[in-house]
Amino acid sequence: MSLPSRRWLLALGLMLGMVVALAGGVGGWRSLAGAQEPTTVRVLMPAPFADATAEQVAAFNREHRDLRIAVTRGPFETESVSDLAISSLLLGDSPYDLLLMDVTWTAKYAAAGWLLPLDDWLGSEALEPLAPGARAGNRIDGRLWRLPLVADMGLLYWRTDLMDAPPRTPAELVAVSEQLQRQGRVRWGYVWQGRQYEGLSCVFLEVLHGFGGAWQADQPGMGLLTPAADQAAAWMRSLIDTGVSPAAVANFAEPEALQSFEAGDAALMRNWPYAWQELQRPQSAVAGKVGVTTMVAEPGQTSGATQGSWGLSVLAGTPHPAEAVQVLQALSGAESQRQLVRRWGYTPTLTALFDDPELVLERPLLPVLQQALEAVVLRPINPGYAQLSDIVQRQLSGVITGDTPPAQAMDRAGRASQQLLQASGQAALR
Repeated sequence: MSLPSRRWLLALGLMLGMVVALAGGVGGWRSLAGAQEPTTVRVLMPAPFADATAEQVAAFNREHRDLRIAVTRGPFETESVSDLAISSLLLGDSPYDLLLMDVTWTAKYAAAGWLLPLDDWLGSEALEPLAPGARAGNRIDGRLWRLPLVADMGLLYWRTDLMDAPPRTPAELVAVSEQLQRQGRVRWGYVWQGRQYEGLSCVFLEVLHGFGGAWQADQPGMGLLTPAADQAAAWMRSLIDTGVSPAAVANFAEPEALQSFEAGDAALMRNWPYAWQELQRPQSAVAGKVGVTTMVAEPGQTSGATQGSWGLSVLAGTPHPAEAVQVLQALSGAESQRQLVRRWGYTPTLTALFDDPELVLERPLLPVLQQALEAVVLRPINPGYAQLSDIVQRQLSGVITGDTPPAQAMDRAGRASQQLLQASGQAALR
C-alpha cells in the first residue's frame, strides 16, 4: 500500500474516533442533564392561597436546583377545589403530590386511603410548635394526616365608636343592637352568614356552643335533638323577626356581611380574620373603629369560634414522598407563615409567631387571634361531614326564611343526621 493510502486510512480512523467520541460525549451530556433534572412537586391550592404563596414558591425554586414546586391554582370556592382533587383521585392517577385542605376534608380523605400518614416523616412531636387550637383536626385515630399552614376562626367584629365593650351574651347583642337602631346610629345591629352554604354551618356551630350545645356524633342526633339546638336556631330566627338583622341575611355570605359592615350600616358582624385587613382600608367607613372578640354565649357558657384552618397533606400516590414532605415543611414553616401574616393578613399557626414582638407591632390583632384560637370549636370529624353539614344547612335555611319552625327544623336535622350515621355503620339511633 502506498504512503498516501496509509495516511488516508489513518485520517479516516481519526475521524471515526472523533465521531465516536463526540457521540459518546453528547450521549454522556444528555445523560448528565437527565440526572440533574429537578424533581417537581405538584401542589393543588385554592386560588387565594396560590396567589398568597407565589412569592415563597418562587424563592424556593430559586434556592433549590434539584427540587422545584409547581402550584396548580384551583378554583376560589372551597368545595370546588375538593371536587377537583377527588375527581383526579378517583381516576387513580392524580397529578398532584400535595393538597392544601380545609380541616373538614381530612377525615374523608384519610378514610378513603388518599393520604399518606406523616408520623414517620415528621415525628410524634410535629404539632408541638403549633398553638393548641391549631393542633386540632390534623390527627385522626392517632395518625397525623395534615400539617396546618394558616389558622382561621369565626370572630365577632364590633364598632368601638358605638359601644365601650362588645356584647357577651345573646341578650346583650340584641339589646345593644336595638338601642343603636332606635337612636338612628346604624341601620342594622348584626350581620352574619345566613346563606345556605358552609358558612351557615359555621355560624350555627358557634351559636349552638354559646347555648351550651355541641355538634358531634356522641350526642343525640349529632347534638341536634337537644334543647340547646332548638334555642340556637330560634335565636338566629329572632334576629330577623326583631329587625336586628336584615331579612336579606338569608342571602349573605362573607362578602355581603363585610360590605354591609364596612359601609357603616351595622354595629356588629360575624366573619373570619381576613375581614380585619379589609376594614382598615382608606375607603372603609369604619377604619380604626373596629374591635374583635369571640361569639356571644349564654351566662355560664363559654364562647366558641369555628376552627377553619387550611393545611397541607401528602397524597398517598405521590412517586416522591420524601420531596413532597420537604416542600410541605417549607411552605408551612416559620418564614413562609411570617410572609403570609405580613403581606396577606393570614393567621399563623406557630406559637412563636404570636409571640414575635416585631410581627405583633405590624399586626396588632395577633394577640386577639391567639386568644380566639384557644376557644376554637371543631365541626364534626367525620368522613361524611359534607352530607351532615348539608342536612343542617337545609333545615336552618328554612328557619331563617321563616318557612320552618326552629324546633321542627332541628328535629328533622337531628333524625336525618342519625340516619346517615346509621347507614354508614357509625352510630345507633339514640
